[in-house]
Amino acid sequence: MIPGIVLEKRREIDLEGAIPRERVAWAAELFGDELIMTTSFGAQSAVMLHLVTAIMPDIPVVFIDTGYLFPETYRFAAELTERLNLNLKKYRAPISAAEQEALYGRLWEEGEDGLKRYNFLNKVEPMERAIRELGAKAWLAGLRRSQGESRASRQVVESQNKMTKIYPILDWDNREMHRYLQANELPYHPLWELGYVSIGDWHSTTKLEPGMSEADTRFGGVKRECGLHEPSGDVDFQI
Repeated sequence: MIPGIVLEKRREIDLEGAIPRERVAWAAELFGDELIMTTSFGAQSAVMLHLVTAIMPDIPVVFIDTGYLFPETYRFAAELTERLNLNLKKYRAPISAAEQEALYGRLWEEGEDGLKRYNFLNKVEPMERAIRELGAKAWLAGLRRSQGESRASRQVVESQNKMTKIYPILDWDNREMHRYLQANELPYHPLWELGYVSIGDWHSTTKLEPGMSEADTRFGGVKRECGLHEPSGDVDFQI
């Protein structure tokens, strides 16, 4: 039994009404070694990393490295990996960023179709490979409804591409995230103080300016989701 949480094995609970720690504990009880989590080491990623590893210290933490992350992100990742003793599993595209640009150009500058191919190469394919290699059946992710319209109607537990996905902090806003970080003496991403609220690749992440939504700061507002949290559909891209 998980310390501090009284749950019968595989018992149904009101996940919408539960607190984040109870949602994580439910997932841990139900899926055990077939549960993974993902992190982007983004602005407030320390919340999920601390919350989940406090319950499952050895859970595989999948980090998709596109090769285009900010230098600050790589240093932040190293800091949190050491501090929280993360069981980090890093995945990348089969071909390097330099080779991709040589073969396909700067895909992120080629509209929505270019972004779809870029995301498939650098995020979706590596994530699908991680799921296969780690034998995962369920996935904890830090999506929140307040992050944009594409996430506003999500449920705490969803099924996607034959995977069960659980979003423990789905109903938290930035104020609750801040409180958790402060209470546990956890850091924001270094770029947070410079006005970055959603942090991905350097070439398609901008500061939050007046009149912008959080979704507008990624990919010029063309596309909020990177493909990891969407049905895969019929993908005809090749590597």
